[in-house]
Amino acid sequence: MKINKYVEDLKTKSAAELSEELVAAKKELFNLRFQNATNQLDNTSRIKEVRKNIARIQTVITEQAKAAK
Repeated sequence: MKINKYVEDLKTKSAAELSEELVAAKKELFNLRFQNATNQLDNTSRIKEVRKNIARIQTVITEQAKAAK
């Protein structure tokens, strides 16, 4: 249920907002990887969650691009 709500929220955003969200998610993933490498990360499952969120954002961007054609 939580994931569906997130995807529905993404679908209501514009392309510019999605791009900003994608950049923020990629920065977060970089920071999580850095923390993991230095043994500072407590919740390693967050990496997997962020990776999936990036894929969801990219999927919505692709769907919107195909719908615009």
